[in-house]
Amino acid sequence: MATNSAEGIRWNLSDLYTSHDDPRIDATLKDCHARAEAFARRFRSAMEQPKTLIAATLLQALNELEAIYEVLGRVSGYSGLLYAADTANPDYQDLEQRVEQRSTEIRNKLLFFELEWLKCDDEGADRLIADPLLKTYKHYLVNLRRYSAHTLSEPEEKVINERDNTGRNAFGRLFSEITSTLTFTIEKENKTEDLNLSQILSLLHEPDRALRQRAMDTLYQGLSQHGQVLTFVYDTLIQDHLTMDRLRAYPNPMAQRHLFNEIDGEAVKTMMTVTESNYGLAHDYFRLKAKLLQLPRLALHDQYAPVGKEARPFPFAQAQQVILEAFETFDPALRQIAAEFFAKNWIDAEIRKGKRGGAFCASPSPQLHPYILCNYDDNLRDLMTVAHELGHGLHGCLSRKQNYFNYDTPLTTAETASVFGEMLVFDHLLGRQVEPQVQIALLAGKIEDIFATVFRQNVLTRFEELAFSARQEKKLTPDTLGSLWLEANSKYYGDAVDMPEGYRWGWSYIPHFIHSRFYCYSYVFGQLLVLALYRMYKDEGKSFVPKYLTLLEAGGSDSPEALLKPLGVNIDDASFWQKGFEEIRTLTTKLTALIAR
Repeated sequence: MATNSAEGIRWNLSDLYTSHDDPRIDATLKDCHARAEAFARRFRSAMEQPKTLIAATLLQALNELEAIYEVLGRVSGYSGLLYAADTANPDYQDLEQRVEQRSTEIRNKLLFFELEWLKCDDEGADRLIADPLLKTYKHYLVNLRRYSAHTLSEPEEKVINERDNTGRNAFGRLFSEITSTLTFTIEKENKTEDLNLSQILSLLHEPDRALRQRAMDTLYQGLSQHGQVLTFVYDTLIQDHLTMDRLRAYPNPMAQRHLFNEIDGEAVKTMMTVTESNYGLAHDYFRLKAKLLQLPRLALHDQYAPVGKEARPFPFAQAQQVILEAFETFDPALRQIAAEFFAKNWIDAEIRKGKRGGAFCASPSPQLHPYILCNYDDNLRDLMTVAHELGHGLHGCLSRKQNYFNYDTPLTTAETASVFGEMLVFDHLLGRQVEPQVQIALLAGKIEDIFATVFRQNVLTRFEELAFSARQEKKLTPDTLGSLWLEANSKYYGDAVDMPEGYRWGWSYIPHFIHSRFYCYSYVFGQLLVLALYRMYKDEGKSFVPKYLTLLEAGGSDSPEALLKPLGVNIDDASFWQKGFEEIRTLTTKLTALIAR
């Protein structure tokens, strides 16, 4: 495997534990188990008698519950990070499964608390929620009660939790282990190389058209060889989801995700409809790009072909410098926080076999700090990925003043800081360029990133809707899923991009479909929201900064609608979502003018 500048850039997880066999892991799990049993003995009776339950007792219960979950989160966070960094390591596989099982046992002992709270009548619940003693837990308590119509009895919930370890969680691990160990053999620069999934996808951005086509053909040929298993995994998980929806009385497959995201399904429908009404923007851009590449029409493998003069390679140290400078232009405090991620090895950027593809930021606890995983391949696109994940990291650091239950944000606002971080870095890079061809490359790259985050994620969500609908009729086959995938994508690409037959397998490696169904519309929400907020920042200047930082510091302490209201955001209004597309149009207009010049 060819080396790159991120070789050796691995995270240091010692703030959690020292190794997979650290004796403190088992000690912590035993302690959490004992504390959970003590918690049940102390608070079950009080929770079962809501009419006599007082705020002081509920506060004590919440404090102890939070403390147990926080410690448990460190163990599960550590095992998850180890496993993501090397999914092929049997010791890490074993630890991940063992921690998952033990955590389930502990959570089952604590389960009664939430269930008894949901049983509490509205009058009693409102009395307690209104008590000043419980002010910091108000949102958590209110939010929990939205699940009352979808919660089963305690024995049933326990059985489901136990069953998930050998059910959907096991299928999720199987998917990760298959996709993380895939190798794709391809000829590159007169040499034959074995690449992992991240590396073969990276070749779709190469200037050599023949190489891009070979990479795409190789990718889908390789995926097709695992097609039956990947289809079986996805089909099983969809049926599991549909079964649980029926048992929990959810009206449709997306309802649970909307509840988790604290957003009304109608607002999501509005956003997705507005997005589809703007697919013409993408068609126009694809035709413009075909002209730039001197092609009659784009093939799918041309979609991310570089245009203009791209800055290549982009070493990791240079990426660090650019990101820190960009963050400082917004607020020096952001640079200071981001610098810690590099200095204290909270980032794992090295590409290696067995490591999970893609990128993520994990924030295990407000008492710790986030960790970032990415696969850095010395290009501008990966620089933007690091900026994106560092945005998540900043969000995780700034919201550490919140308690454990208010720390995590719903997915809809979780992308706010990440996408904003990308925009800061993009503007910083663009402002430093004087050569038109480099500006063209930067603008085209940013437009394509936005398309991938808005239009493509909208397509992914539509595909999920189609797949779920089809599974209600009969078992899914590779042919069915391939046809549904092409159908969902055809509206986006229109007659501007030719899709190859192999693209039928384009759905099969996307982890969100497996690990967090209907996640993808959150990216659409986040990107369009940030484009509107970034316009406000450009209009208002420094006076915008404190309002934005207040939003990040709030974490998940209120609903997205309430947190965004001070910024003048109305997510139910189609015209709000259209503002994001006007910003995209501004970028495409700027690019067209540069090309004409």
